[in-house]
Amino acid sequence: MDCRVLSIQSHVVHGYVGNKSATFPLQVLGFEVDTINSVQFSNHTGYMSFKGQVLNEAELGDLFEGLISNNIHQYTHLLTGYIGSKSFLLKIKDVVKQLKEVNPSLIYVCDPVMGDHGKMYVPQELLPIYREEIIPLADIVTPNQFEAEILTGQEISTEAEARNAMTCLHNKGVSTVVISSSDLGDEKVLIGLGSTIKNGSSAAIRMEIPRLPADFTGTGDLFASLLLAHMYFNQSNIKVACEKVISTMQCVLCRTLNYAQEKVGPDIKPGPADLELRLIQSKKDIEDPTITVKATLL
Repeated sequence: MDCRVLSIQSHVVHGYVGNKSATFPLQVLGFEVDTINSVQFSNHTGYMSFKGQVLNEAELGDLFEGLISNNIHQYTHLLTGYIGSKSFLLKIKDVVKQLKEVNPSLIYVCDPVMGDHGKMYVPQELLPIYREEIIPLADIVTPNQFEAEILTGQEISTEAEARNAMTCLHNKGVSTVVISSSDLGDEKVLIGLGSTIKNGSSAAIRMEIPRLPADFTGTGDLFASLLLAHMYFNQSNIKVACEKVISTMQCVLCRTLNYAQEKVGPDIKPGPADLELRLIQSKKDIEDPTITVKATLL
């Protein structure tokens, strides 16, 4: 069976977040990608304004029923990202179960997009659904530090506490947990941590990721899509997979920042439009990343 991904997350007309950030890299790496947009906006919400629509659970159900009625719902992977409503998230639970009935080997990658830096940007009522109903269905989860804290109810102020939080998520049935970014480093580096448990064996990694002087959007969506791909290509070897993911991302982000700074000129801070990810220009790096960030086995 060819690798085929159903990706359910946000969509923007202009720029790269959600499905726009995830689809191109997966296609470049050889995956067929079908997308359902949880929202469709003119641009991401970091701009001064945005317009658009929010898909409801009935509309999600209609789209999925269309796939089922034509017997075109055979997928090797499911990827979910930003979901804005309780009812839509509950419908995702049904989608996961139905897809795993068709293909019990389906890998579900869940990016539990809820907030960052101590602040939630989805309704509070989504948290218990993620914690109790969605996360136990996932094979791979990619929370940031804040999301890992609220999913486990554990404060993370040290790497040991982060590892404890990952263990808590493993105990819910998740095979692979990667905390994609944390504030455990310093002004120069971000700390990334990952852990995998499969078939009785386990591995854990730590990465020091150079911190760049800009605020990007769509990075978590890009991270989750690349992790899906490289965990598949590398037989769930979390060290190799994360090195390829982070090295790819560093290339994309450095290219984006250099372009933005050249565009606005020296001593001027680039705006949201300037910092849209340079994904198309990074095609070769996505296909064959040079490993610039190494992971340490713990």
